Amino acid sequence: MESLPYSEAARRVKAAGYDGMEISAGADKRNEAVQVTHDNGLDLILMAFGGGSNFVEHKKKYRDDLLDIASYKPLFINAHTGHDFFTFEQNTELIQVAIDVQKQTGVRILHETHRGRFSYSAPAIQYYLLKLPELRLTADYSHWVNVAESYLSDQAENVNRAIAVSDHIHCRVGHPEGPQVNDPRAPEWKDALESHARWWDAIRARQQKANAPTLTVTCEFGPAGYLPTLPFTQQPVASQWDINVFMKDYLKKRWQV
Repeated sequence: MESLPYSEAARRVKAAGYDGMEISAGADKRNEAVQVTHDNGLDLILMAFGGGSNFVEHKKKYRDDLLDIASYKPLFINAHTGHDFFTFEQNTELIQVAIDVQKQTGVRILHETHRGRFSYSAPAIQYYLLKLPELRLTADYSHWVNVAESYLSDQAENVNRAIAVSDHIHCRVGHPEGPQVNDPRAPEWKDALESHARWWDAIRARQQKANAPTLTVTCEFGPAGYLPTLPFTQQPVASQWDINVFMKDYLKKRWQV
């Protein structure tokens, strides 16, 4: 929906039966994101990123972004935290920044499992999970499938440790050679979809057992680039919008909600 103004995107999202939007809004667009979601009766999740040419700059921008985003009081912040090339100690500093901002502002901060970040793979995140009990995740395990070139069947303990602290789901479906299948409705991806859905089921079951009031899920099949394209024309091989609506309806039917 990158080509649409927020107002039009929000109206379309509401009409399709979604409950909210997750938006990567720059500082100049956050007021608008809050206003259009409020006007359309939608919940809002905002995203945060670091930046800069070195760790010191990255940490400052990360803190500044988190504090500014938290001032808009979103449902929570989904953060792309750190880098895979930062040291454990550096990434831990960033996670601690998020913990401090959460305590200061009262806005939850979750850390997305994503390639290129501290959380880029199931094995890589384990030491963080063991050493940082306050760490909470956004589960986008499609990235781990891609990094491991497998559906993680030989890493059940690693995945289960992540499931235990995953509070938000990105229901993208990956495969061993990529972070996003071309169309999860296609029969050749039945096993891929089911593999991911079982992880999402486990997150939901854990939340239900804990009597959590809500479980949030972002249907996050991405645009061309994530979505494979035809050579020469760069036309997407499927409709991103239709796929994401399918994922919403698929999970509502699976979970009978």
